[in-house]
Amino acid sequence: MEKLIPFEKIKTLMKNTITALFIGLLLCSSILLTAQSTEEVLAKHQAAMGSPEKWSAVKSLVMKNKFSVQGMDIESKTSVLVGQGFRTEVAVMGNKIITAVNGESGWMMRPAMMGGTGEPEVMPADQVKMAASQKNIGSTLIIAQKEGAKIELVSKEKLDGADVYLVKVTKSTGEESQVYVSASTYFIVKVAGKMKANGQEVDTEVNFSNYKSIDGLYFPHTMETASPMGGMMTVDTVSIEINPALDASIFAKPAK
Repeated sequence: MEKLIPFEKIKTLMKNTITALFIGLLLCSSILLTAQSTEEVLAKHQAAMGSPEKWSAVKSLVMKNKFSVQGMDIESKTSVLVGQGFRTEVAVMGNKIITAVNGESGWMMRPAMMGGTGEPEVMPADQVKMAASQKNIGSTLIIAQKEGAKIELVSKEKLDGADVYLVKVTKSTGEESQVYVSASTYFIVKVAGKMKANGQEVDTEVNFSNYKSIDGLYFPHTMETASPMGGMMTVDTVSIEINPALDASIFAKPAK
């Protein structure tokens, strides 16, 4: 004679089986939803920033910024030859700090009063690697896609009371950053991560706002980041020139 299984045991077994199936289906659908949503967020971000064709047509750029630190007015000028090199000049108190990357190497020049020698110095390899993305043009996500970084949609949450998508970017070097994309405009409003400076890993955070169109491409014209003197520092973009004529020699390390 077959042994009968009590009804309560059958009910419990069925309940556990249905629960397990439900969780499995939920996980599968979540994976599909995340993959689809990641692509959707990236596509809408790209559309908000300007067409890929217009971005790919940018071969050079010159950007001028201004900001204040401890009452000192500072101006900077960044020149970029896409994929080849960039050079940033910062003018402060009659002195000039220059940082440049030329291909796979970099150099800098700092006045003695700012810890330098006043002569061109070789940039440490870790700083060159960290600055390499500045040879490209576009937002953090656009550059990450171009460089083949891993991009994952983590969640949808609130930032300063507004809905944002939190996107995680992992570069081939293992460097990670958290990118916050506005759920209404699809512009990037914040990027947080870690960077190495003088052999130490430090937290970084930059807030972006005041997006404006330059020849159909959108750039943030206001950036907020931690000031080296404490508190927050606001950087305002004064002008952006697309495809100016640039002499490649400005990126090469000059002789002493």
